[in-house]
Amino acid sequence: MAYIEFNNVVKTYGAGESQINALDGANFVVERGELAVILGASGAGKTTALNILGGMDTATSGTVMVDGRNITHATERELVEYRRTDVGFVFQFYNLVPNLTALENVELAAQVCAGALDAEESLCKVGLAKRLGNFPAQLSGGEQQRVSIARAIAKAPKLLLCDEPTGALDYQTGKQILQLLQDTCRRDGITVIIITHNSALAPMADRLIRFKSGRVTDMKLNPNPTPVERIEW
Repeated sequence: MAYIEFNNVVKTYGAGESQINALDGANFVVERGELAVILGASGAGKTTALNILGGMDTATSGTVMVDGRNITHATERELVEYRRTDVGFVFQFYNLVPNLTALENVELAAQVCAGALDAEESLCKVGLAKRLGNFPAQLSGGEQQRVSIARAIAKAPKLLLCDEPTGALDYQTGKQILQLLQDTCRRDGITVIIITHNSALAPMADRLIRFKSGRVTDMKLNPNPTPVERIEW
């Protein structure tokens, strides 16, 4: 059994004539410790898939297995525990608390998750040892995204879900963030999933999953992923 299994997953919004299938029988797998890139245009269903995988939404039908656990019909309480202990989230717009320092933002994770890593150590891992006391407004976009990654990995998650993590960043800063995510996957053995519309990122993935119209149209393994520093777009 793969670490992640999406089996014929459907997600329907609305009813009657206004009914829309954001996912229309999506199927894919991801193995433990892989860096997977989910690629697709806006509206392809990739964010819906990520939300279901992260326990922030539920499937209308189909089965979602994570580490041998069926989360498809989990209760809300079970999903809260799953999000708290198993999953780290990295979003496009950082979602930091503006009146907390970088260190305090990361410490939030330690307060809700048993067995969390040291917040200062997590910030050092992402290269922010000298910015612990700065507030988000005092940090660049790239530094804020590093704080959000530190907050996510401080939970010691099994799975790191990244929704367009470089979408609000310039080219050079975006490459630094992608390199950090690739390094985190390799160093800590965390399964990392990045969703993006940027096809240039495909070579960095261990597994590339293409979405279109709510379905997976292609899934390929890459035995020799390209280091981010060698990727151009």
